[in-house]
Amino acid sequence: MSLPLLGPQMLLHAYACGLFPMAASYTSDRVLWVDPEQRGILPLHRFHVSRSMKRVLKKHPFDIHIDRAFERVVRACAQRCEERHDTWLTPPIQEMHIALYKMGHAHSVECWQDNQLVGGLYGIHIGGFFAGETMFSRVSESSKVALCYLIAHLKQSQCTLLDVQFLNHHLQQFGAIEITRRDYLTRLRAAVQQPKIFVRQLSDCVLSILAQSTNHTS
Repeated sequence: MSLPLLGPQMLLHAYACGLFPMAASYTSDRVLWVDPEQRGILPLHRFHVSRSMKRVLKKHPFDIHIDRAFERVVRACAQRCEERHDTWLTPPIQEMHIALYKMGHAHSVECWQDNQLVGGLYGIHIGGFFAGETMFSRVSESSKVALCYLIAHLKQSQCTLLDVQFLNHHLQQFGAIEITRRDYLTRLRAAVQQPKIFVRQLSDCVLSILAQSTNHTS
């Protein structure tokens, strides 16, 4: 359905009810409120770290930061390029997500190299629920590394539901699955009632947390 973009508080309420905003294109002035029949989630206990990704993580190729440059991450995720000619992340949606960040309800995980932002992701956080919005990568593996660190931090923060909205091959490699709307709403109602915790400090045990994840061959 197409409705006006809501204020920050109403936007939070929409997420808590299972809705999320998208636009048909970057230049569209219409906001689509999406409530899919099948919802993509990434169960934290099913998260897979491949052997090749563990090798990447052990090399520490990036400096990882939380919320160091949230607005820059949002802008980078919305940037159109040769590989991505269009995006749903319109300027009004970007501004609303930035407003949620300023309220403490959105976070970014960032990969830096030589003091340059080279990859990352961000999402919306309510209670024990985290809605992963989108990611970007300017250096190979940077968005995947950011996802691994996000999972570790969500585990430390005792989150119970990571919403990835729609499945793709990239997310399936990490253990993402589809569930019905009914199942999703049941999990969502329980998650948003939990205390909201998000660990901003990077923990020395991130790699050990990821090492406990199921190995994937590759």
